Amino acid sequence: MRKAKWLISFVAVAVLILSACGSMGAKKDVNHGNNYTDQLQNIQDHGEMTIGIMGTYAPYNFMGKDHQYTGFDVDIAKEIAKRMNVKAKFVAQDFSGLIPGLQKGKFDALVSQVTITDERKRASDFSDPYITNEVKAIVKADNTNIKSVNDFKGKTIGVGLGTNDETYLRNDLMPKVGDFKINTYDDVITTLKDLDAGRIDATVNNVYALKPIVEKNGFKIKAVGNAIKADKAAVAVKKGNPKLVKAINKAIEDMKNDGTYKKIFVKWFGEEPPAE
Repeated sequence: MRKAKWLISFVAVAVLILSACGSMGAKKDVNHGNNYTDQLQNIQDHGEMTIGIMGTYAPYNFMGKDHQYTGFDVDIAKEIAKRMNVKAKFVAQDFSGLIPGLQKGKFDALVSQVTITDERKRASDFSDPYITNEVKAIVKADNTNIKSVNDFKGKTIGVGLGTNDETYLRNDLMPKVGDFKINTYDDVITTLKDLDAGRIDATVNNVYALKPIVEKNGFKIKAVGNAIKADKAAVAVKKGNPKLVKAINKAIEDMKNDGTYKKIFVKWFGEEPPAE
């Protein structure tokens, strides 16, 4: 009888110990896993913020000669991280995979010319905009048939896969001007190579993005027509992180107030940012 009681007591104690260990393990997963409810605290605990970028989109974000990522977005992200007292770690990804990667916890934030749209706002949260880009039609320098996007009917147009520009071409422009073929690309340089070689008739992009690539490769291209839209890019984070968004907004606001933002803008674009 005593032996039976001893065995029951032993089992009960063992269950309590295992339960305690299980609770500790669960707590560890919550504090260090991707489903942590306070992403800002998680970032600060680790002292590092993982930033998703394309890595091939000069002058915004690209690999420099020192094999480190650089560009306007990179400088902005580094400054945001600095003001949050953490370091910025950059991870490159094709643009079409950035938001899915953010949702899966691969990144803490995206600083890669992610334009704010209603569709993307359903998938992620955004900071205040940190840049506005005017988008124009781009053609070969000797092209006289396309004077604006209204001449795209029947043509082949290149555009970044998964970008806001692709959505604009398919959903807004094509119903308006008539059918045209769309070729999608994972990076700007390949798009411009196909344009230069005559494999596509035009593309849409902003002049800031094209300038360094054109200068480096000697492409003979030109922008035509008026700006078709003005895209506001912001920092994207996983939905449900208001504290993180607030901290990023504070960093952006302080950068603009103390002149740091202006210095970064002039460094990469050779002109002062437009008045807000």
